[in-house]
Amino acid sequence: MSLEPLLIAQLVLLGIGTGFLAGLLGIGGGMVMVPFLTYMLGARGVEAELAVKMAIASSMATIIFTSVASVRAHHRRGAVRWDIARRLAPGIVLGSLVASLGVFALLKGSWLALFFAAFVGFSATQMFMDKKPKPTRQMPGTGGQLAAGGAIGFLSGLVGAGGGFISVPFMTWCNVAIHNAVATSAALGFPIALANVVGYVVSGQAVENLPAYSFGYIWLPALVVVAAGSVFTAPLGARAAHALPVKPLKRVFATVLYLLAAYMAYKGLTA
Repeated sequence: MSLEPLLIAQLVLLGIGTGFLAGLLGIGGGMVMVPFLTYMLGARGVEAELAVKMAIASSMATIIFTSVASVRAHHRRGAVRWDIARRLAPGIVLGSLVASLGVFALLKGSWLALFFAAFVGFSATQMFMDKKPKPTRQMPGTGGQLAAGGAIGFLSGLVGAGGGFISVPFMTWCNVAIHNAVATSAALGFPIALANVVGYVVSGQAVENLPAYSFGYIWLPALVVVAAGSVFTAPLGARAAHALPVKPLKRVFATVLYLLAAYMAYKGLTA
């Protein structure tokens, strides 16, 4: 697979768009990146099952960089709930490693695509309906947040996302303000991405027929080019997030997720 100018241009545009959405929605960009990378890899001759897996792994790798750029912008505004992030992080790392080192390698790419579509669609529905949590509901204790972090890390490892599609609805359900939830989700993207990338590299070493410029399941051109574009636009997205009222922010989140869920459902059914 050659690195033709068209491919570089596509990856640059993808990086600019996903970086902005990472800052705006706290989703790490993975929800957008996976469908587009699946298409790009498939169009260049990578077998469909492998294309889905490589898109998921490569998307997660870029989140290491986009999450840092995004969380810095949110932190300057005092929006990150570091108390929540510290309690969720240990479970996130454990859940991520279980997913990326074991389950990810065993599942077929078509099943991963359908899994991606189902969870993204569910998260979009929760956001779009804008259900109000009970006023008395709060974040669970340390044990509950450890378990919640494990679930977030595990599911993120299977779909290549920074966890925002689970953690943002979870935190808002526990009466964390939407802007704080988005900002804290951006902070959680880093441990999610780092733990999963280790797993993807290790579990991908024995895979055959990987395209050129691969490191385990990670496609390095996507990692380098998308990450370079996204780190510049993630702070712009974070700034926009703080300028928008709550309900439109949730509707934007939900609409983007519905579209991407539909595409990945199609890929899963036709793979």
